[in-house]
Amino acid sequence: MEYGFLSVIPPIVAIILALKTKQVYIALLFGIWFSWLIIEGWNPLNGTLAMIEGMVDVFQDKGSTRTIMFSALVGALLIFIQFSRGVEGFINIINKKLVKYENKKSGYSKVMVQVLATFTGLLLFVETSISSLTVGTLYRPIFDKLGIPREKLAYIADSSSAPSSILIPFNAWGAFIMGLLLTQGIDKPFAVMISSIKYNFYPLLAIGILFFIILSRKDFGPMKKAEKRTKETGLLMNENSKPMVSDEVTSFPPKEGIPARAYNMVVPLATMVFMMPINLIYTGWAEVKEFSSTFDHIKQAIGAGSGSSSVLYAVITALLVAIIMYMIQGFLKPKEAVNLTLKGISELMPLALLMLLAFAIGNACKELETGVYVANATKEWLSPELLPAVVFVISSFIAFSTGTSWGTFAIMLAISVPMANIHGADLTIVVAATLGGGIFGDHCSPISDTSIISSMASASDHIDHVKTQLPYALVGGAITVILYLIIGFFG
Repeated sequence: MEYGFLSVIPPIVAIILALKTKQVYIALLFGIWFSWLIIEGWNPLNGTLAMIEGMVDVFQDKGSTRTIMFSALVGALLIFIQFSRGVEGFINIINKKLVKYENKKSGYSKVMVQVLATFTGLLLFVETSISSLTVGTLYRPIFDKLGIPREKLAYIADSSSAPSSILIPFNAWGAFIMGLLLTQGIDKPFAVMISSIKYNFYPLLAIGILFFIILSRKDFGPMKKAEKRTKETGLLMNENSKPMVSDEVTSFPPKEGIPARAYNMVVPLATMVFMMPINLIYTGWAEVKEFSSTFDHIKQAIGAGSGSSSVLYAVITALLVAIIMYMIQGFLKPKEAVNLTLKGISELMPLALLMLLAFAIGNACKELETGVYVANATKEWLSPELLPAVVFVISSFIAFSTGTSWGTFAIMLAISVPMANIHGADLTIVVAATLGGGIFGDHCSPISDTSIISSMASASDHIDHVKTQLPYALVGGAITVILYLIIGFFG
């Protein structure tokens, strides 16, 4: 059955409700319910029951279940590194460095710490969740001390994670995109993906704008108001704001009577980052049937590995390393380890629930064929010159509506690749526009899992984060559309 224009209404309603009410859970639930109400022929009882089953069905997808488990277990890791005074030790080291910078030039430390946070996010290109979580968790106490608003930290965490993951695709993102390109009959997906990077303007601009804002100190829009508020009142957030994460996770009391050692935080986090590519190789090793050398086998295994399995195994390994380290140092007992794990999981249940709802609305949109409708509606009037710019805009809209860049890639590459072939457009530019649009829409959407994790790790109000980031994302998006039009008509 084709739902036509009706397929676009539920995600739009969810977005408007989220922005108006600031209640993301209610907005998502209503969006999911409305989707299933349409699918079930406007029968309220069947629609409600189908909505419940739709949320249960999220767990049928192993990837979604692993991501939800990963989100919950990260709460345990956050509590462990605070309990061990590892965060305190790391902050002490950075504070010493900042004092040196501050002595050289007043106000310099604020800029330096933001640059440092951005580089940390970019270097953790292995996984967006790990990137934004690490940046938010590590730098929040330092940002708080220096009087930098929480919205700015969330913006840095968000704008340095997904762009670096798509521009340096030696990760689960790259594996996923290569798989999608293969299904479209592209013989050398890795080559197409790599050659599309230079045309992927939005992620490059997002990083460029981020550095410009930090180095020039020229904020605009709601972020300027946030900076002014913190400077004048000392408030890190708006008075009526609700941080995404509970205080127990952000300020868990450390163990008394033990020294603050940075390695108690650095080693578990480094383990999580290091284990990600190792797990990608492990989970993809058996999938590779033909290879020319061991290096070729490893390269292909990374491409064939499971991203969701890799992040889940990585966080479990990091937890075990933390527990063993702390037990060897003599300040953690088995019973304490169990209690801390349960405590951390319980504190991140709101995030796990939000992810469940985000996946459920994505699945409902798939059922309604929202993406297919939007793509088909534009097929008639398209020309090869307009195609990259239009594909970017459509991808952006789908990612904004569904809150998932991965879901957008899955929907749009199946449409944009054949469209590029039909219209005789440059395939690498169209692939770049599809991927960039997914990132741009994801950056603007209040139901994006990357934005949600950035708000959570930064302990920022989620809607405030979306509002302050939006003007910067829109500038990048507008320039991107202009560049695709120039390439289309004059390239």
